[in-house]
Amino acid sequence: MLLIFRQTTASLRIFRPTVLSPARLLSSVVSSPEKPNSVVTEPLTKSQLTTLVLSQYHQGKFSNLLQNVVASPPVLLTACHNLIHDAPNSPPPPTIHSISTNFFSIIDMSNELRQNRFDFESCFLKMANKGKPAFLVLPNLKLKVLIESIRMVLQVIYDDRFATFSYGGRVGMGRHTAIRYLKNNVENPSWWFTISFNNKHQFSTENLNKLCLIMNDKIKDESFIDIIKRLIATELVRIELGGCDLVKGFPQECGLNSILINIYLNVFDQKLQELRLLINKENPKSSVNDDGDRVFRKPLKIYAVRYLDEILVITSGSKGLTVNLKNKSVQFVENNLGLEVDRAKTVVHSAVSEEITFLGMDLRAVTPSVLHPPMSEKAIRAKKKYLRQKEVRLQELKNRRESNRKKLAMKIFSHVYKKLKTSNGFKFDFQIENEVREIFETWAGETVDEFLASIDERAAWYRGLSGGDFLSLKRIRDQLPSDLVDSYDNFQEQVNKYLNPMKAKNELNERKRKAEEDEERKYTERTVRDLTELCIKVDAPEQLVRKSVRLAGFTNDMGRPRPITLLTPLEDADIIKWYAGVGKRWLDYFCSSRNFKIVKTVVTYHLRFSCLLTLAEKHESTKREAIKHYTKDLRVFDVDGNEEFHFPTEREIKMMGDKNLADPKPVDGALTMVLIRLASDEPFYRCGAHFCQRTDTVLYRIRLLHKELNLNPSDKKSWVSGMGVIHGVFDRKCVPLCPDHISRLYIGALTLQDVDYSSILHI
Repeated sequence: MLLIFRQTTASLRIFRPTVLSPARLLSSVVSSPEKPNSVVTEPLTKSQLTTLVLSQYHQGKFSNLLQNVVASPPVLLTACHNLIHDAPNSPPPPTIHSISTNFFSIIDMSNELRQNRFDFESCFLKMANKGKPAFLVLPNLKLKVLIESIRMVLQVIYDDRFATFSYGGRVGMGRHTAIRYLKNNVENPSWWFTISFNNKHQFSTENLNKLCLIMNDKIKDESFIDIIKRLIATELVRIELGGCDLVKGFPQECGLNSILINIYLNVFDQKLQELRLLINKENPKSSVNDDGDRVFRKPLKIYAVRYLDEILVITSGSKGLTVNLKNKSVQFVENNLGLEVDRAKTVVHSAVSEEITFLGMDLRAVTPSVLHPPMSEKAIRAKKKYLRQKEVRLQELKNRRESNRKKLAMKIFSHVYKKLKTSNGFKFDFQIENEVREIFETWAGETVDEFLASIDERAAWYRGLSGGDFLSLKRIRDQLPSDLVDSYDNFQEQVNKYLNPMKAKNELNERKRKAEEDEERKYTERTVRDLTELCIKVDAPEQLVRKSVRLAGFTNDMGRPRPITLLTPLEDADIIKWYAGVGKRWLDYFCSSRNFKIVKTVVTYHLRFSCLLTLAEKHESTKREAIKHYTKDLRVFDVDGNEEFHFPTEREIKMMGDKNLADPKPVDGALTMVLIRLASDEPFYRCGAHFCQRTDTVLYRIRLLHKELNLNPSDKKSWVSGMGVIHGVFDRKCVPLCPDHISRLYIGALTLQDVDYSSILHI
């Protein structure tokens, strides 16, 4: 079983080929296909691909994209490399020669695309279960390369033209970035609503025609758009809005889905931006009144966040304005985009009193003191107790240090005295006066600082040195030498400077007064902020997480860890890798939530001990023996006897927080699939991963969790809401994989999208 997800808009790999000028690059790419061997093809960098695409921009539109860009061998080779996920010790990327020798000829594919001879019928396969009419259309490796090439070109054209609040399917604009925007930039939300699409709605012919019209505004290439239309018409690219299968690494999702959804809904983004500007123009910000009184006014603002087909709109105005904005948005989506909106879920909610679900998180507007609460009385007492204990430890350390210094000084003086009695002096080859002086200066400085820190001792010395000041009398001073009087005056100045207790008391009182004023100011600011500001609190859905844990079998009905018998046929390392894949995905997915501690507890306790119980059941031992052998960190040994740790340790989990901004990989794939190794005499097949040439493979059977547990994903009571599932046609299918790729599949670094579907067997 594995947890898998692949971001559909993975950035291009950065290679270091020979740097070419735009003219030379274009001439090398679009050279005559009659002499393909004369063209030296290398994968393109991101800047080179951008230059190549922009060179096709003429008179406000892009033209000849299929002939000069998509069909060029360097672009196809770059697409091949994008389909490969490098491992730490992976071999170098394949060259155009190795790909043409072992898989398909890139030069021939380029010629077929340029001459409009590309055979779509031979590049996809239909998978179906026995006795069921439903089937799934999947592309082979050659067609995947073409789809990736089209995605790269569309990304260069449209990525900079998307709205700033459009997330998902874009480099650096993932789910965590959207959540961080909600937490840090949305101020005083009053009302909000989500636009939910009907998940039964498929991308119809009308929607496809609208998509082509949208792309015609920037692209003037009928053959390029015809390929996209054909991919959608043959259901190689399945666009389903309102479902649960987007950007989760499921095989039924194509790499073009995200970019096409963003292109289609970008029209709505522009309309929403116009509505925001119009409302801001009708409701200008008011300034502070002439009397200078402090006025707390919440200016009207509208925020929007769209993550693929999930749309959230937030306002800080009245409910009537929000309802009007919702009606206009729904009307535009239905009339102009031809999409069906689920009106039962598209409802205006109060941001303060009602939670709303967005991006798998529970959102609610709260006061700043809820997100950053002041210290409680119990915490203040604990802090004071800790500071007192710290002072006691420091005093004990200081006393020990002084005792050691006294002992050392007595030894030094005793040694020096004996040497002086038995000899005429010391003779050293080196000078140590500076070191000794530095040591004694340090001791003296610490002693003086300690003395000056005590007001009582300073007052006692001040009274003794300044009492009976007879030299202040003029008749006495006139009879004394001037040097003596000046020395006395200088001495009294030093006494007043260093020993005057009143000055020290005034400084201490001043510090206390400033501390009280700072505390009062902070309390005032905190109170004013609680009365005038609202922030968004993001929480992980605790009940859904616990339900997912029970659904997968990590816990029993009492909520305690239990073994998963379905995993016992796996190797020990594979069992630990599967649990690690699930745990890491949960930690990455919910790290931006405020109640992240609950998810940490689930991973640290439930998953860790469920793994130990599974290993104990496999080897017919007890949990105590399993912990003794594998340790709580789930240690295993490789072939060479070296320790390996795949599951995150308790210390690593404790240190995790909201630092990861990458698009997380959901856990759906791991909780819905198991890979079981087959003990058979089947011949060796080539590895099913993209462009892997290894033949030391093993057959693995795909077992779907909801099939094994007889669960219906459409049943809300038995299934977790919002969790997607792998298509049922993959159940009990076999795929050959090499040791490296099966390990990465278990750990969650690869998904079924990274497998060549033509290599899947039915045994």
